[in-house]
Amino acid sequence: MNIAFILFNGVTALDFVGVYDAVTRLKTMKFIPDLKWDLCAFTEEIVDGTGLIFTPARVKESLEPYDMVIVPGGFGTRTLVNDASFIDWLKTAENSKIKASVCTGSLLFGAAGFLEGKSATTHPNAFRELETYCTVLDQRIVDEGDLITARGVSSSIDLGLYLCEKLAGFDAKEQIRKQMDYQT
Repeated sequence: MNIAFILFNGVTALDFVGVYDAVTRLKTMKFIPDLKWDLCAFTEEIVDGTGLIFTPARVKESLEPYDMVIVPGGFGTRTLVNDASFIDWLKTAENSKIKASVCTGSLLFGAAGFLEGKSATTHPNAFRELETYCTVLDQRIVDEGDLITARGVSSSIDLGLYLCEKLAGFDAKEQIRKQMDYQT
């Protein structure tokens, strides 16, 4: 399993880190020993909304080789939905088995055409924006099979654990949840 974590300027760090921490434990806790991941971006340096800097491993490379693509949210999504070059790059994830998003990352999936005919969720403040792409559900996580969306920033850990269960089963998810000391 090969995962692309998408980063962009204006990302909300917790949207990324919450899901990243849970999912990468699938490898570090030996549930999926051959799990691989990359931090992928359209620019060489990423700065979140508070000045935290990330350095992606892959820049402008096709997302086609990835089994799963995970897109966090953040205020940067509001500009990127209209950035044709970025959206064309994101569209290279079209054949990924799973596309998952946190918060307003779902807006980017919508702009890429991935939400057509589907239901999704996002932060409640962005429900109206998401309605232009799909049916919006006021739920913590919406699973449409190959496309999974999570609500606001705090749902990032929920999405990570949800993906752990989807990939490795309930027992693996529970062991990871307990190791993270995450209360249900």
